[in-house]
Amino acid sequence: MSNSLLQTPIEYLKGVGPQRGELLRKEIGIHKYEDLLHFYPNRYIDRTRYYKINELQNNVTEVQIVGKIINVKTVEFGKAKKRLVATFVDETGQIELVWFQGHKWIRESLKLNVTYVIFGKVTSYGNQYNMAHPEMELLAEHEQSLRSAMQPVYPSTETLTNRGISNRAINKMMQQLFQETQANFTETLPQYLIEELKLISKNAALFNIHFPKSAELLIKAQFRLKFEELFFIQLQLITKNLVRKHKIKGHPFTIIGTNFNDFYNNHLPFELTNAQKKVLKEIRNDMGTNAQMNRLLQGDVGSGKTIVALMAMLIALDNGFQSCLMAPTEILANQHYNGLTELAKDLNITIKILTGSTKTAERKIIHETLENGNLHILIGTHALLEDKVQFLNLGLAIIDEQHRFGVEQRSKLWKKGSPSNEVGGAIPPHILVMTATPIPRTLAMSLYGDLDISVIDELPPGRKPIQTVHRFDSNRLKVWKFIKDEIEKGRQIYIVYPLIQESETMDYKDLMDGYESISRDFPLPKYSISMVHGKMKPAEKDAEMKRFVAGKTNIMVATTVIEVGVNIPNASVMLIESAERFGLSQLHQLRGRVGRGAEQSYCILMTSFKLSNDSKIRLETMCKTNDGFEIAEVDLKLRGPGDLMGKQQSGVLQLQIADLVRDKDILLLARNKAIELLKKDASMSLPEHQNLKTVFLELTKKKNIWNYIS
Repeated sequence: MSNSLLQTPIEYLKGVGPQRGELLRKEIGIHKYEDLLHFYPNRYIDRTRYYKINELQNNVTEVQIVGKIINVKTVEFGKAKKRLVATFVDETGQIELVWFQGHKWIRESLKLNVTYVIFGKVTSYGNQYNMAHPEMELLAEHEQSLRSAMQPVYPSTETLTNRGISNRAINKMMQQLFQETQANFTETLPQYLIEELKLISKNAALFNIHFPKSAELLIKAQFRLKFEELFFIQLQLITKNLVRKHKIKGHPFTIIGTNFNDFYNNHLPFELTNAQKKVLKEIRNDMGTNAQMNRLLQGDVGSGKTIVALMAMLIALDNGFQSCLMAPTEILANQHYNGLTELAKDLNITIKILTGSTKTAERKIIHETLENGNLHILIGTHALLEDKVQFLNLGLAIIDEQHRFGVEQRSKLWKKGSPSNEVGGAIPPHILVMTATPIPRTLAMSLYGDLDISVIDELPPGRKPIQTVHRFDSNRLKVWKFIKDEIEKGRQIYIVYPLIQESETMDYKDLMDGYESISRDFPLPKYSISMVHGKMKPAEKDAEMKRFVAGKTNIMVATTVIEVGVNIPNASVMLIESAERFGLSQLHQLRGRVGRGAEQSYCILMTSFKLSNDSKIRLETMCKTNDGFEIAEVDLKLRGPGDLMGKQQSGVLQLQIADLVRDKDILLLARNKAIELLKKDASMSLPEHQNLKTVFLELTKKKNIWNYIS
C-alpha cells in the first residue's frame, strides 16, 4: 500500500470529523491515519465471557452483560449536581447504569427495551449494583463488529472520555482505518531478518495488536513491533556514530611522550586498577585515530575517573594541545582543580581554574596564557563557554556530569577547537564525557548509543565497601551513641535532610528543628557543628564547608547541597534523615560522600514506620548493594526512563510500544542485528534493504529524539 493514504489527516476518517479530529490531536497526539495505526493498546481484556446480573461481585475487573434498559431518570445530588441513572435488567436481576457527565447527549442516544451489550466496572452500594459510564453497544452491532476475544484497551484522557470518545469509539475508528487501508501495509524489515528471527509479517503484527485473534498471536505481534521500534532507533544511533567516525575529523594524538610517561612511571599515587587501565587504553586508541573521540566514561563515586582524565590531558599535551574540563558547579570545579593540581604537582605543567567568582585580573592572565599556549589545562564551570575564552589549540574537552548541560552549551565547546589549515573550519576537540551517575546499560544504549561507552567498574585498592543500614526513628538513641563513638575515634559525620522544592519553608523548618535537637544532643564545647543549606549566601556556605574540611567541626548538618562535590576522607558516617523521601540515585550519590579514606565507613538510613512499597524496595536495595549499576537498574524499574534522565531528557524516549526495562533482551537483539546489517551494508543500498532505507530516511527527518541526544 502506498504510504500516502497513511498521511491523510485524521478528521477525514469516516466517523471522526473536525471536532473529534481536534480532540484527538490535542489530547493524544493523533494527527494522521499513521498516528492512529501506531496508537497501541496498553492492555487487553477477555471479552469471551458474558455475566448474568446475579453472578456479579463487587469490583470484579470489567464485565460484560447482555440486557435491556427499562427506564432512565435524572437524579440531583449535592449543590446543582445531576447524574443520569438508567435501570438495566436481564432475566436474573437488575443493575443501575450511572453517568455523571454528558447527560444530554447520552440521554438522547439511549434506546429503551432494546438488547444491549454493556461493559464496565461494577461497584455495589448496599445490595444494589451499579456501573458508571459503561461502554454500550446494541447486540446486533456487537455481533457484526470486527472483534476478538482479547479486547484492546487504549490509553485515554479524562477529556476524551467526557467528550464521548470512549475506548469503544477508538476501537470503531481502528476498524474503519483497517477497512479503508484494506489492512495492507508496507513491510519494513528485510525478508532474511524476518525469517531468521521467525517474526510475523508487518500486516499480521498490526492486525493482531489491535484485533488479536488469540493470546499467542498477540505475543508474536508485540514482539515484532517492539523489535522493529528498537531496531530503527539503534540503526539511527549506530549510523550517527559511524558517520561521525568517517566525517568528523579529529586530531590524531600519536605521541605518548614525556609528560605521560613521567607521570605514569614516577608520580602515580597508587597502582591503577585493571578497569582504569582498560579505559585508558580505549581513550588512547580513540585519540590516536583521525576521527574525533566521543566517549562516555561511567564510574561510580570514588572509582578514580579524575586520574584517567588527567592522563588523557597529558596525552593531549604531549601532542602539543591544550585541554579543558567543564563541571556544572563551582564546588565540583574547585574539587577537580584541587585534585588535578595535587596529582600534577611534580610535573612541569600549568593548570588554572575559571569560574564566576574568578577576579578580573586573574581572568586577564587566563585569557592571555590560553591564547599564547602557555596555559595547558583549564578547569571551569559554564564560564569556559564565554566568547572571550579562546584557546590556542584545544585538543581535548572533558565534560563532567554532562546531563546538567544543555546541547547548545556543549556545541559551544566544540567550536573552541583549534583552527585547521584545511578548508572547512576548525577541527573539533576530542570529547570525553564523565558521569558518576550510573546509567543502566539498556538506557545508555538508547540515550547514548552514538557515544562509545567506557566503564570503571572496580574501586581503587584499600577502599572498604560502605556498610549501609536502615533504622527507624525509634532507634535514634542507639544511632546517636554510635555517632559519638565514631567522633571519639576522630571521625566526622554528615547528617542530611531532604529538600523538596515545593515547600521550602517546611524543609527549612525540618532542618532548623533537626539542627537544634542535634545541638542539644551534641553540645559545645565537646562537639562542634557546621550547617549548610540553600538559603545561605555562597560565601557563608564556603566558609562552613571549609571549617568542616579543615576538621574544625565534627558534624555537617545539610540539605542535599552536598550531594555532588566535596571529598573528605575523614568523614566516615552519612546519616540520611527521612530517607524514604529520597530517590535511589540521590541516596547512592549521598552515600558516596563517605568511604573516601581507608577507614570503614557507614551509611545510616533513618525513616518513620510508614513506608510505601517503593520506599521499602529503595531502602532494601541500598542495604543490599554498593554497585551503582545494580542500583540504577532498580531505579529504572521503579521510575521508568523518563524520570531517570531528569527534565531535559525526559521527552527523549517516547517509545510507542517497547519498554526499556521490560524489553531489555529485545533491545540487545535489536542492537546486535543493527550492527550486523550496517557492517554488511552501511549505506543500506542493497535491493533487500530498500524498504528499510525508506523508513530510515523518513525517521531521520523527524526531530523528536535523534538530534537531542549527545
